Amino acid sequence: MHLMSDLLKDWQPAPAGHKHVVSVSLGNSKRNARETFTLLGQPFILERLGTDGDSARAAELFRELDGKVDAFGLGGADLYVIADGKRYMFNNVRKLVANARTTPVLDGSGLKNTLERDAIAQLDPVLGWRSKRVLMVSAVDRFGMAEALAEHHADVVYGDLIFGLNIDRPIRTIGTLRTVAKLALPAITKLPQDWFYPTGEKQESSVEGKGTKYYAWADVIAGDTHYAKRYAPRNLQGKTILTQTITAADRDWMRERGVARLITTTPRMGSRNFATNVLEAMFVAMSGKKHALSETEYLDYIRQVGFKPEINEL
Repeated sequence: MHLMSDLLKDWQPAPAGHKHVVSVSLGNSKRNARETFTLLGQPFILERLGTDGDSARAAELFRELDGKVDAFGLGGADLYVIADGKRYMFNNVRKLVANARTTPVLDGSGLKNTLERDAIAQLDPVLGWRSKRVLMVSAVDRFGMAEALAEHHADVVYGDLIFGLNIDRPIRTIGTLRTVAKLALPAITKLPQDWFYPTGEKQESSVEGKGTKYYAWADVIAGDTHYAKRYAPRNLQGKTILTQTITAADRDWMRERGVARLITTTPRMGSRNFATNVLEAMFVAMSGKKHALSETEYLDYIRQVGFKPEINEL
């Protein structure tokens, strides 16, 4: 198991009585973290292990830690996306997590469809969505947020064709987004996900010029942190960014580009805001179940722990 020697040489299991959640991510290992805290009386260790885009390493981590932790998160990839009530599975990602035979694997999709939808409603009295122009860099992987923005009458550009498929065609209505999802997702989910989503070193690089005019038009940039950063122009003066997983380095990046306000749909735990895959895995671990929870169960946990969007004036 030489592949694991560097990844797990210093790894420690959770102390007795703690629930242990490990997010195995295809993302950059520089973003790794391990935090200890107590939630609803239950001690937790939340941990992220990045593999720098190496899917073989990720697969081996699932194999090596299977049965040794309470729940896995899957970072840097979606196992499936929920669009307009239908679930689309990524075939290559399903193979990636196949080594987890005992410990459940959660990719955040269920929580995106509940917590993020709920966050948009909670933010309406603060932001007034009806008066806001929103660029959602990628919507099919966060359909709950996309639908909620439409329901609250925001002026939205969904950037899936622009940034995901390199077609300069803004999607302006939720109806068109539903149609695009229905037509494109059956084919897209058969392709490697890193064709569409930055992993490893790509998370630290940017592609300037692609969609810059849409960033300039928007008041709010919404969606995945890595996606938003990858295509962002240098000037984001006065913009609001609405996202989830954030590190101290991300905050510095936003300040340097002039971002006025950062809103995270997930709360800060220790030194960072963890991604939805980590929090979804945390709720499953808390429940003691070996599978994803229902939307009602996720919302019940969100209410119990009091998760609310976190607003930071930068």
